[in-house]
Amino acid sequence: MLLAGLDHHRVHAEQAAFVLEGDVRYAPGKSLWFSSMAVAALVGGSLFFRWDAVALFVVSTGFVLLFGHSLGSHRQLIHHSFQCPRWLRLALIYCGVQVGLAGPLGILRQHELRDYAQRLPVCHDYLRHGRGFWTDAWWQLHCELHLHRPPHLEIEPLIANDRVLRWLEKTWMLQQLPPAVLFYLWGGWSFVFWGVCARVTAGVLGHWLIGWFAHNHGAMNYEVRGAAVQGRNIPWTSLLTMGESWHNNHHAFPGSARLGLAPGEWDPGWWMLKLLERCGLVWNLRLPEALPPRPELAVLALRQ
Repeated sequence: MLLAGLDHHRVHAEQAAFVLEGDVRYAPGKSLWFSSMAVAALVGGSLFFRWDAVALFVVSTGFVLLFGHSLGSHRQLIHHSFQCPRWLRLALIYCGVQVGLAGPLGILRQHELRDYAQRLPVCHDYLRHGRGFWTDAWWQLHCELHLHRPPHLEIEPLIANDRVLRWLEKTWMLQQLPPAVLFYLWGGWSFVFWGVCARVTAGVLGHWLIGWFAHNHGAMNYEVRGAAVQGRNIPWTSLLTMGESWHNNHHAFPGSARLGLAPGEWDPGWWMLKLLERCGLVWNLRLPEALPPRPELAVLALRQ
C-alpha cells in the first residue's frame, strides 16, 4: 500500500518494486561534463588566478544557487510553491540551468523519481544516498540508475508543453556559452575559468554533497512514518544552500515555499521571496499550514 499523497504524485509505478530493480551504470556524458569542468576549474583557475575572478565565482555561484536552483528549479518549477509572471518564472528557471546540473525537465525527472522512491517503505541505494561517502560520490557524479521497468512520469502541460523549457532541455550544456563569452570579454580567461568552470563544479559537487549529508546525518524535527528515507536538517550550511539544507522540514512539507520554519532557521530563499512579494513580483506563497494534512507525518521536536 502506498503512502498518502503518492496517488497524486507525478510518478506512477504499477508496483513499488519497479523502482527497486535496476543497475547503476557509468554515464560517459554525465561523467565527462563534471570531470571536464572540474579539471578546467583546477588547472585553469590556478594558472589564471586573480582575486577579482574569485570574487566573480563567489557572486555568480551565490546568484544562480539563490535565484536558479532554490527559487527557479526547486520551489517554483518542481513544487509550484509560489506564483509569479511567466517572464520571471522562465528567468528563474534559466538561472537554474546555469547551475549546471541538467536541463529543467531533466532536473524535474530526477527529483520526482527520487522523491517517489524515498517515500516508499524500501528505496534503492542510489535514490536514497544509501552507500558510503565515496561510493555515493562516484554513483551520483559519474553514473546513472537504469531501472529495469521505469515508472511512468506524468508532467503537467504547463511544463511539458512549454517551448522555452523544451529548448533549454535540449541545449542546457550550451547555455554556459553566453556567460563564458561575456566573462571573457569582461575579464579574459581568468573570468571564464572561475565564473563558469569553477561555478559549475561547485554547483554539481555541492548538490551531491548536501544531498548525501541531508539524507544521512543531521537533526530531525519530523518523521514521515512508513517512508524508507528521512530528510535531515544541516543548520551550518543554511546560508550556503540558500535554505535548501533544511531538508527534514522539506520532507515534511514539500509544497512549502518556506524551508526554514523555526526561529533561527535561516532561509535566504524565503527572504528573497518575501522581498519579491513586496515588489508585487510573486504571490500565493504556500506555507505548511495551507498544505493538505499528512496523517503519516509525526512531530519529533517541539518548535519554539
